[in-house]
Amino acid sequence: MDNAHIGDYLGRVLGEGGVRRKILKANGIETRHYALDKKQNATHSVYELATEAVDDCLNGEAPTIDYLSAGSTHAPLLAPGLASLVHDQLGKAKLVREAVEINSNSGICSSGAQAIVNAARAVKAGDAQAALAVGVEQSTVALKSKSFRPAYDLPTIFRDVKRSQWFMAVFLRFMLSDGAGAFLLEPEPRAAGRSLRVDWTYSRSFAHEAPLCMKLQYNPLVLSQDVTILAKYMGPLSKKALTGALAAHHESLDNYTMVLPHMSSYYFERTVKQVMGKLSPDRDVPYWTNLRTAGNTGAASIYIMLDEYLRTQPVNVGDRLLLFVPESGQFNYVFVSLTVVS
Repeated sequence: MDNAHIGDYLGRVLGEGGVRRKILKANGIETRHYALDKKQNATHSVYELATEAVDDCLNGEAPTIDYLSAGSTHAPLLAPGLASLVHDQLGKAKLVREAVEINSNSGICSSGAQAIVNAARAVKAGDAQAALAVGVEQSTVALKSKSFRPAYDLPTIFRDVKRSQWFMAVFLRFMLSDGAGAFLLEPEPRAAGRSLRVDWTYSRSFAHEAPLCMKLQYNPLVLSQDVTILAKYMGPLSKKALTGALAAHHESLDNYTMVLPHMSSYYFERTVKQVMGKLSPDRDVPYWTNLRTAGNTGAASIYIMLDEYLRTQPVNVGDRLLLFVPESGQFNYVFVSLTVVS
């Protein structure tokens, strides 16, 4: 849907009009997706979204899956883990018919990417012959007006609205989208068609260096982000994380055909360019995102981004792609290096 119809699905919150206009102008998102009807009833559960993504990924095939790794910001049940309940749903859909090893990843934007990392490790170690990685997000559960309960810290709102708890929750209503994606990882390329070789993965948390920035709290259910902390730490720690990833694998950004960066907003496009520019001063590193049309789908974004890139952009055997997933929760970063093979 386009931005004009957000309120038709999420409802409206008192006093948010000015925030809505400013955030939509800054984030550059033009269309987004909600698993929600106009009465604010979910059209799918988060587990059903994940199952539809796996169904699309497998495309009618029925490989024997022995590892399932899933990540999300929000799951309705705190326990059992997300992967356990997704496994149940996949069984009901007759997509996975066997017992599997499961791995549930909690977090925010990087939780879906961490699912890829863990699935890749299982296959590389020989512990799995076919692994599914799933990233799924259903932010509308916390953002629709029927369940939205922000703090009304009036003194701070009147003094400096951007530092208020109210603003930190309200602005996310115009940032986030629902979605899911799935990858199948196997030891060898498929006999026909195009595959992506996982060259390496790299995952690092900088929570020991930076304060808590984005959180989802229960009772009441409130998703919020401190934009002051975000602005201070995202750029420097992104550079530190990317430098570490490349150095650990004796790599250069110049080796890559395309970088696919997860961005919450086009506001951070300049930061992405600056970070990559400092590490590749002699070349404008190309990057690609579908944020404008897909919306910010958090933990699912890198799956949705890579899928659309492969379907819509020219891709050749030998091309190297770098998935770059920063998370502002308390600044966790995941990188996945891929090479296109026949």
